[in-house]
This record gives sequence, structure tokens and C-alpha cells, in this order.
Amino acid sequence: MIKLHDLYFKPFISEQEIDTAVQKMVDGIADDLGDEVPVFIGILNGSFMLVSDFVKKYPKPCEVTFIKLASYEGVKSTEDIQRLIGLTQDLTGRTVVILEDIIDSGNTLEEVHRIFENENVKQLIIATLFYKPEAYNKDFKLHYVGMEIPNKFIVGYGLDYDGLGRDLPDVYQLKTTQHMTNIVLFGPPGAGKGTQANFLKEKYDLIHISTGDVFRFNIKNETALGMLAKSFMDKGELVPDQVTIDMLNKEVEKNAGANGFIFDGFPRTNAQAKALDDLMEDKDSQIDAMVALEVEDEVLVQRLLKRGETSGRTDDADESIIRNRIKQYYTKTAILKDYYTDQNKYFGVDGVGSVEDITVRLSSVIDKL
Repeated sequence: MIKLHDLYFKPFISEQEIDTAVQKMVDGIADDLGDEVPVFIGILNGSFMLVSDFVKKYPKPCEVTFIKLASYEGVKSTEDIQRLIGLTQDLTGRTVVILEDIIDSGNTLEEVHRIFENENVKQLIIATLFYKPEAYNKDFKLHYVGMEIPNKFIVGYGLDYDGLGRDLPDVYQLKTTQHMTNIVLFGPPGAGKGTQANFLKEKYDLIHISTGDVFRFNIKNETALGMLAKSFMDKGELVPDQVTIDMLNKEVEKNAGANGFIFDGFPRTNAQAKALDDLMEDKDSQIDAMVALEVEDEVLVQRLLKRGETSGRTDDADESIIRNRIKQYYTKTAILKDYYTDQNKYFGVDGVGSVEDITVRLSSVIDKL
């Protein structure tokens, strides 16, 4: 993730993918033009990287020049096209290849055609590295396209946001959920996740999503997902990850304008963690951290036994069951520590002490995200 001015951008197209797309354009144009010496014209400012890489790869003699047009203000393409630098050479009878970094609405392309309608060129060829078909509203033919992309604002490889980002070798896409904070709250049975989640959601104005609560709600209200989950549970089978993810997706969608989420009870496996990453990616967001409450086993056992005196839960009253639950946590669920550590997103927090002290420790982690 990078920040340019006031906006955040996420990785979108790698330098290697760009190189492959440029090479594809070079090969196609070189094959089609044969031994003819073309005039490549870059549209400034955005195309300077593309033109440089393109002509270095072009295997035959060619000429290169630039014109400068301006059609962007901030992150929006405008109808007003200004010609800042024009043509200075005679192109009569020449094959001209326009090298564009990106074509979206087609407004700039319209001005390009207007410029060349009186230049008496042999042929005018349009080649663009990036093309947004959803945004394009003109009828001009695009002869060569490096790759089609969604209609989202991008920076890098010559493209900028208010002057910044042109120098980046990779391309980044605007992150539409700019300031969302998403946390996986983790810890063994009795670590105090529920208690801390209630404090954190109030302090940071986050939505607390407890997988257990979500399951109970869907089953009680007999939603389609709830009935599907119940059909597996009634047979003593594990509910498929996708059913759980679909439930969580509904919860996230219901709170689309939230500042972020605390996920409690999910994920429990690497596969579920990957599925959660994919879900957040679809929402143009990400998991920022796994924050794990770390508590010694004997402390957990005593906490749960004490809770069992009032909770009415049979699994809190039997020490052997408690110890087995803790063992299951370490053998099956704690492997997620490696998953998030590999992403530099794992934060262990001492879960022993007063509720207030533990909240302070958790907050010190979240405040740095």
C-alpha cells in the first residue's frame, strides 16, 4: 500500500506484467509494419515511460517525437483537452503510431484525431498500454492494446495523481475504502476476546463480527445461509468455509460505510484466512492485523472454571474439556500465527492483568496500524 497526497493506492499491475504487455505491443506493430520506418508519437506527460521502454524494444529503425495534451484534474478525466506542445515536423505520407499510456473516455484520442486530420499521414495507428472498455465512449479504432483494465483510477508507470506517482515502476489502483481498519482478534478459550472486542469497537467505532453470533442469528431467523449451515451441523459435519464466508460477507455488506471490522472467531484455518483476505480484497480493503491475546494455560483453566460457576455452560465446568479445548486451539488454530506473521501482521499482546490494562496494550498496537 502507498499513500500519495491524501489518497491510498494498492498494488495492481506488476513491473513484469507491464513489460510483457509492452513486448506484446512491440511484436505486433513490428510484424505488421515490416521494414517501414514509423514515427512513434507519445502523448505527454503520461506516456514517457511507455515510449522509452517501447522504442528500446522495437527491433527496427524508427523515429520518435511527443505532443502534450492535458485532460485530467485530480482523479477525473475532463472534457476540456488542452494542447500544450504540438507537432513540429512534416508527417506527410508517413505512418504515425500514437503511443498512449491509457485510454479511458477517449476524449484525448478525439483531440489526437483532430490534430492529424490535416497532416496527410499515410496511416494513423493507435496503440495504448492500458484500455478501460467500461469508460470508453468514442468510435475510434484502437489498433493495439497492451491490456484491458477496470474503470478505476491508477497511478505508476508514467501515470500520476496530482503530480505524484509517475516514477513508480509498478501500477497501483485507487483504494476506495481509504481509512478502514480491519482486525482479527485472536486468542485461546478464556483469553477475554469478547470482553476486549466490546471495548475496542466502542473506542475505534468498529463493527464487531462474532462468527458464533452470526451463525446463531442466521439459524434462528432461518435465512437461506442459516438453513444451509444447519443442514451440515445436523449431520455432524463441518460447515463449509464458503458458507461461513458468505455469512460474513452479508455482515460486511450491511455495514458498508463502517470504519472497519473486528473479526472474532474467524478465521480458524489458513484456508479460511485466505478466504477472508479475498473477501476484503473484493471490498477494496484488507486485514490490517491479527491481534492475539496471549495467556498461560493454567490461567485460562482457572478463568474458565470460574466462568463456569455462573455461565451455565457445561464446557466451562469440566476441567478435562477445558484443557482439550485449549489443546485444540494450539494444534489447529494457532497455526494462523505463521500465516499472519509472514505478512508482518501478527501482534501478540499480554492477556494477563486487569481488563483496562489489557485494553491499553491492545490500543497501543491498533494505534500504530
